[in-house]
Amino acid sequence: MTEPRPHGTPATRRAARLQRERDAGHAQTGGTGWSSQAAGAHPPIFRPPPPPERHRTTPVEPLIGAHAEPAPVRHAARRRAAHVRAVYGLTAACVLLFGGVVAVSAAVAGHAVSDTADARLSAPEQKIVSDSVEASIPSTVPVPAESLPAPTISGAPATVDLCASADFTAALASGDDAATIAAAGGAEMFRQSVAAGTAPCVSLADPTRTWLVVNKTRPYDPTGYAPSPLALPAGVQSIVGGELRADAAASLSSMAAAAAAAGVGEIALESGYRSYQTQVTSYGNQVSQNGAAEADLSSARPGYSEHQSGLTGDLVACDGGGCGTLDDLAATAQGQWLTANAWQYGWITRYEDGRTDITGYMPEPWHLRYIGVDLAKAYHDGGWHTLEEFFGLPAAPTYVG
Repeated sequence: MTEPRPHGTPATRRAARLQRERDAGHAQTGGTGWSSQAAGAHPPIFRPPPPPERHRTTPVEPLIGAHAEPAPVRHAARRRAAHVRAVYGLTAACVLLFGGVVAVSAAVAGHAVSDTADARLSAPEQKIVSDSVEASIPSTVPVPAESLPAPTISGAPATVDLCASADFTAALASGDDAATIAAAGGAEMFRQSVAAGTAPCVSLADPTRTWLVVNKTRPYDPTGYAPSPLALPAGVQSIVGGELRADAAASLSSMAAAAAAAGVGEIALESGYRSYQTQVTSYGNQVSQNGAAEADLSSARPGYSEHQSGLTGDLVACDGGGCGTLDDLAATAQGQWLTANAWQYGWITRYEDGRTDITGYMPEPWHLRYIGVDLAKAYHDGGWHTLEEFFGLPAAPTYVG
């Protein structure tokens, strides 16, 4: 048997270690490769040391040489890096899973992360948490309500000092109500200015104006006022011979003709203008029959009646057999037509149902008041139910004295 051929330069650490072991054994046997104790006997079979176990945990002996590397230090660094990455990953996952909602809410509200929470994390961990939170926030975050600009709400047209306008005051002085309203910029602007008190030159107590307001706290001045000129409405039956102020009479004629043309039947004037003296008699009769408290709910005291203005008419419905009573009007075709269309001719129902606490009178669907076409349209369009509310006046449920 020949001596094993010597190995070349070891290529690996393990081969180098085996080479050293072989060299040491060779030196002990005198270079023969056999043990001195076995001289003259059959030489034992040389058995190389068993290969290291696959999962051997004994650290490999470091090589000594120019290319040796500090393996244990490198492995320990890798393990620490893996450990740190695991800790960071777990921390970020916990933050995202359990603190996502809170973190997003805090970010949206503009609050910083708690100082206490920051103190528990190292600088790298804080960065991971911060990056995770930023990644979990939507790209479009709602702006906090307090940072939004206040909406601009466009309300009703601003009132102006009508009395400072030369055109308005000139129209007012002329006595032409329609021209005065037009100079104010329309009926709604006129109404708003009067209701706001920015048109002191307009008097709601002037009995010559269509915007006159008479109620239990606003008597006529002078007490015995009488309108002029008065006229009978053409083509309208006047049951007691009552007249109206000329402009109101002309309007009633047009309205009655329109109702007839619509096929709803005839409208008649049961009562129109009443003088102060006539009202003394009328109110006195109500007190005699029903007492003063009851009379005040259905009849005005002398000097407080709208009939004295000549702008009010009590209407009834008629057919071929005659005319009905005041109480019958609401249930007739004429009454329903008037409720829907009277405003187009300048008339409103003065005492509506459910407004006794403002007007002081029980409902009178037959009692129509003329305020002119322009104001009546604004009254209708605005959904008003009393002149007191329309012009911003206080309620008048009872007499002052």
